[in-house]
Amino acid sequence: MRKTRRLAASAIAAAALLFIALTLSGVSPSDAGVLGRSPGQWTPDKVGVIASLSVDKLAAAPRDPSNAADGQPGAIALGRALFNDSRFSRDGSVSCASCHAPDKQFQDGLPVAKGVGIGTRRAMPVVGTGHNAWFFWDGRKDSLWSQALGPLEDRVEHGGNRGRYARLLQTHYKTQYEAVFGQMPVLEGVTSDASPLGTADEQLAWQSMTARQRANVDRVFANMGKAIAAYEKSLAYGQSRFDRYARAIAANDASGQHEFTAQEVNGLRVFIGNGQCVTCHNGPLLTDHAFHNTGVPPPDSARPDRGRAAAVATVQADPFNCLGPFSDARPEQCSELRFIVADDSALEGAFKTPSLRNVALRPPYMHAGQFATLEQVVNHYMQSPVAVLGHSELARGKGDSHAERKPIRLSQEEARDLVAFLATLSGPIVEKGSQ
Repeated sequence: MRKTRRLAASAIAAAALLFIALTLSGVSPSDAGVLGRSPGQWTPDKVGVIASLSVDKLAAAPRDPSNAADGQPGAIALGRALFNDSRFSRDGSVSCASCHAPDKQFQDGLPVAKGVGIGTRRAMPVVGTGHNAWFFWDGRKDSLWSQALGPLEDRVEHGGNRGRYARLLQTHYKTQYEAVFGQMPVLEGVTSDASPLGTADEQLAWQSMTARQRANVDRVFANMGKAIAAYEKSLAYGQSRFDRYARAIAANDASGQHEFTAQEVNGLRVFIGNGQCVTCHNGPLLTDHAFHNTGVPPPDSARPDRGRAAAVATVQADPFNCLGPFSDARPEQCSELRFIVADDSALEGAFKTPSLRNVALRPPYMHAGQFATLEQVVNHYMQSPVAVLGHSELARGKGDSHAERKPIRLSQEEARDLVAFLATLSGPIVEKGSQ
């Protein structure tokens, strides 16, 4: 009896000490068990938030009504071939895979993209992009197939022109093309170096062609983008350690919760709590697909990038947008473009929220690779600097609070824990339907 009482007293004393330690460290007693990875210690509302971030909750990407080839096996196979073919560049040195390399998380690991020249922004991964409404860091394209066309004629990316690309498709991929899109338009008389966006000579050659010839080239060019989009849309993120942990806590599986260390658990707590990361990095792809100004310093403060603010007019005028003549959608199916927000001051200096899936595997970070490490990214959000252009959404203090935010105040330990958690978001990349 005395031994039992001594053990009980010791247990009570230990519990009291644990309560005091947790209180001092900012961890609520109701959440304490999760640090030891015991089941059932997340509150129901937090379990719901965590479950909402799991890849298990990711629905199939919606069908793109502007791309009739979406999901077709023949289009996927053709797109895969085009994606890896460096002949579709000015000097034969660059393919889509140059900046979106499969062995580098379908990006290139560089601060800014390098094609036939040097770009001004980071190459974004193409995995999971079938869920997007807007493309590129500034959203200047409104479909995955239209996005694929941009780099092909950009002077520092592929640097080629649509006249040459149409001829290359006719020469090397006519059979595959016609199996997906039907008979290839007549290209007789089409100049092999012609584009409305190219050099002065290419533009002159473009204008020298008939309206029918130009339309035929544009149709082949658009279909090239649709095939590449079909392939890119087949790429998806597989299950990460985080997804396994989320499944375990939802099922109250004690053994499954050992997937995480105590540090990673606390990092997750910071992510959905006082770190406020989940405000923008939400849903199974850990992005709200929206545009935000978070005061990221531009590489050149004398020429800051306007981001989304400058892109709205571009996507509206794009002949390859959802409402354009090469789209397969009906006008009423283009609601994103028809109701685009165009006159919001918050768009100035705003960039798209990237997915955090596999984020630890693809440094550097931000739209121009401004930060080399995740530690630097977290530190930026803690410091919340004033934006060079526009107004940062990050609150800097009581006098600069926002409706959805408060100042981000993390200890150094919490910052380290958050970075540790971000590493758990890494998983395989899979091609849907591949063997």
